[in-house]
Amino acid sequence: MKKTILIVDDEEDILDLMDYTLSCEGFDVITCIDTSNIRAILDEEDIALILMDRNLSGVEGSIFIEVLRQEGYNQPVIYVTAKDLSDDIVEGFERGGDDYITKPFNINELKARVKALIRRTNKAQDILRYRDILYNASNRSFQIENKDIKLTSLEHDLLLEFMKNQNILLTRDILLQRVWKDSINKQLKTVNVAIKRLKENIDPDGSKKYIQAVRGEGYIFC
Repeated sequence: MKKTILIVDDEEDILDLMDYTLSCEGFDVITCIDTSNIRAILDEEDIALILMDRNLSGVEGSIFIEVLRQEGYNQPVIYVTAKDLSDDIVEGFERGGDDYITKPFNINELKARVKALIRRTNKAQDILRYRDILYNASNRSFQIENKDIKLTSLEHDLLLEFMKNQNILLTRDILLQRVWKDSINKQLKTVNVAIKRLKENIDPDGSKKYIQAVRGEGYIFC
């Protein structure tokens, strides 16, 4: 299955170059000259990687990524930018970047870094660990303290979303969008009920407190 890469850059010649290069490498590519539609794309498409310029009109790219991270979006990001000072690079990583390429860039280096980050991300996604919970993507199974736990399909998807967004506040609206998606049963109280049942399965005596409610906001998996 082809991986989809999202490229955000307001220099159309560079945008076209990266689009052509990565398409020739077998990737599906979506391009944007600004950030206005990014959230909708991330919600609707399975984006494997974001290539993000920092010098965008109207918004600084790394600040935009930092906000996305706070909202729970966790797609890997490579900054491709003319900001090349050491402090700029450190700042980019601190604001949620996974790799950093400075302009002008070598096109072969770009291809190599893209492929390397996608490989690392795929391997990391096969096995997820948090505290004493382990998730194996190959058979969609969860274990707690090395013991299998049985979950419904909904509970599986809900716990996996929490595992992918550790220590990040997830609002009920975000959970509805990502876990329930197009389900007709999309109500805020539905989230509360599902989380209550999930807690009963993964923390029956309430001692581990994996999922913390934030009054009026949502939940944090911690």
